[in-house]
Amino acid sequence: MSETKPVALVTGASGFIGRHVVCALTREGWSIRRTVRRPEGTDGEVVIASVGPETDWQAALEGVDAVIHLAARVHHKNDEGAVELYRNVNVEGTLRLARCAAVAGVRHFIFISTVLVHGRSNDGRAPFRECDVPTPRGLYATSKAAAEAGLSALAHDSDMRISVIRPPLIYGAGAKGNFALLMRAVRRGLPLPFGAIRNRRNFLSVQNLSSFILHRLGHSDPASKFEIFLLADREQVSTPEFVRCLARAAGKSARLFGIPPSLLSAVLRVTGRQDMHDGLIGSLELDISKAIATGWQPQVTLEEGLRLAVPDQQR
Repeated sequence: MSETKPVALVTGASGFIGRHVVCALTREGWSIRRTVRRPEGTDGEVVIASVGPETDWQAALEGVDAVIHLAARVHHKNDEGAVELYRNVNVEGTLRLARCAAVAGVRHFIFISTVLVHGRSNDGRAPFRECDVPTPRGLYATSKAAAEAGLSALAHDSDMRISVIRPPLIYGAGAKGNFALLMRAVRRGLPLPFGAIRNRRNFLSVQNLSSFILHRLGHSDPASKFEIFLLADREQVSTPEFVRCLARAAGKSARLFGIPPSLLSAVLRVTGRQDMHDGLIGSLELDISKAIATGWQPQVTLEEGLRLAVPDQQR
């Protein structure tokens, strides 16, 4: 008689991170239940039209051993309804799912937060650590910090273990946002004005994120009911170094030229690219010693992760 596979509910399973996490879990023998907004015809899918304070999770959580909560509101224009939207999805929606999971007997709840709960840069300061007082900026980071606080309270009142992961920019095959923009620029051979930047930044490959999730599911301490982890690749590189690594992975030459960072900063702010400014010019260093102390090791280097992020046909 074959052993029954453990069951993981993955929200946001059809997204960039979700697809990689689902593949990693499947390879390790997990049975996957995917939440989708509308029927897609995939195995194990459960239709959840929206994540919010009233979402009915009962059917989705039946027989589930672990929840990996990836779904979130990330980008939304800053209008008068934005605050309520971020709160409904990222805070109340997360806590609704976690409470339902605890009632359903789920053993482990993994929540993907963001390093932005610490702020957008640690220029002039030591690398961020889990014990630092959160200083989130912006609706997204603030909503994630609020969800973390609610999960901490819930963990003390239930038997479910909760792990919070705070990643920096996550890259990999299928990534969107600033990483996708940078990759397109590199592949097209566009000159990039980052040569004079002298910052230090951490990044996280989706392979290393997936391996840490698996490690937490298999090695978490039952006595530790709520844990926060900063997670990143080992390497800390400057923005121009990252571009050069990406160019090598894509089989291209990095075309970098330098303009004063202060001028570049002003241009990005004036053009409304605050997100790109924060992700390219400032330093963002993470102390990942707590994650390493659990016995986990990054599975790929930065160079290897970037090669995996570039499909063969695009090299």
